[in-house]
Amino acid sequence: MNKTANNLVFEDVSIIDIAEEGKGVGKTNDFVLFVDKAVPGDIADVQVYRKKKNFGEGKIIQLKQASGYRTEAFCEHFGTCGGCKWQHMTYDAQLQFKQKTVASALSHLAKIDVSDMLPIVPSPEDKYYRNKLEFTFSNKRWLNDGENRTDEPVDMDALGFHIPGRFDKILDVHHCYLQADPSNDIRNKVREFAKKHNISFYDLKQHAGALRNLIIRTSSTSELMVIVVFAYASDDEINSLMNLIDYEFPQITSLLYIINQKKNDTIFDQEILVKRGTEYIYEEMEGIRFRIGPKSFYQTNSVQAYKLYQITREFAGFKGDELVYDLYTGAGTIANFVAGNVKEVVGVEYVPTAIEDAKINSAINNITNTKFYAGDMKDVLNADFVAEHGKPDVIITDPPRAGMHADVVARLMEIEAEKIVYVSCNPSTQARDLLVLKEKYDIEKIQPVDMFPHTQHVENVVLLRLKSK
Repeated sequence: MNKTANNLVFEDVSIIDIAEEGKGVGKTNDFVLFVDKAVPGDIADVQVYRKKKNFGEGKIIQLKQASGYRTEAFCEHFGTCGGCKWQHMTYDAQLQFKQKTVASALSHLAKIDVSDMLPIVPSPEDKYYRNKLEFTFSNKRWLNDGENRTDEPVDMDALGFHIPGRFDKILDVHHCYLQADPSNDIRNKVREFAKKHNISFYDLKQHAGALRNLIIRTSSTSELMVIVVFAYASDDEINSLMNLIDYEFPQITSLLYIINQKKNDTIFDQEILVKRGTEYIYEEMEGIRFRIGPKSFYQTNSVQAYKLYQITREFAGFKGDELVYDLYTGAGTIANFVAGNVKEVVGVEYVPTAIEDAKINSAINNITNTKFYAGDMKDVLNADFVAEHGKPDVIITDPPRAGMHADVVARLMEIEAEKIVYVSCNPSTQARDLLVLKEKYDIEKIQPVDMFPHTQHVENVVLLRLKSK
């Protein structure tokens, strides 16, 4: 260890793991280092720029030996943008470390034997796999290293993504590898037109400006939705930009706009205005159509969502006569997907608009054996609810990242369904819940699924079966 320019330098640091933020993890004595753009297997000299008692954050000043997992990042925005933080690591290595993440959470936090855990299901596409992106307009562009920082005027308008940890700074994105064409063309054409015609970009601190957000949704049915969110725009500004998009991109099937003058970006309470086409697009799985509106939730990797739901159905092992509870049902995607294999599905979800989407998705597919209820899960799923609808044979639960509320877990322990299929986007909170559930349930199958290549995120499906009494 040396000191240089008032910073610590650790020499020949071996990187042994990778953290959620995409930083490599090294250890020297009892001091842990989180190293920018480091990959497990690297050996490097590391300069620490932030130090705490037992750990520090640093950057590589000399790469002594490159890891076999290391690869060239493909995006010009890598390291600045908050997304795709693992793209400097081969995709095979990413899968390996995601598998390790699930195994570690379940074995260490839930004390579960993971020796029979199934290998992670890879995404067939590791680029252009998202069906939804939301971009932000800002007059406070993030200036990259080396850009003009003198008193000379600098173009500060940006259309892109938030810089991690900075709500008021936006990275101006040139090409994003997350969403297929024409996503990049639409974003770049909108930015170019707005600048040329002096349409102001939103000021995130002062809450002023004409242009606020741009949302693009694609689907496996080749439909395309574009939503422009304005703030304080004139009628002429709105009409000119919407006409430009309408003319340049005739493939858009749902061209919408919103006027949002609130101090937050949420659109759930905003009026949707239609420029052209319908107010929704469709996704499809096995002939079942799902209507996706501007406010609808749908898994953002359509191909992997289908695989995830197939695994859920396979784990449940339906015979055709089951009563199923689908908890955290969202827009009823899983409920409607499995409805044809069971007697009845009862879905519960906190968001009322999502429940309306679930009912619509049943109706447009002529599915008549589903029921949906809106409300806080811990309040809805009580003894009276079970008495009214019947004891479920199978419970499917797909909670948010925070996992299930302790009261909901306790209710599942009381209900004692024969099987529980637990779908999770956070192995740590899943493990916390499984630690309780395993008192009455055996863990029969564990299947990780990669929904988001080049990120730390991983989905995991667990099958639980009630123990014999």
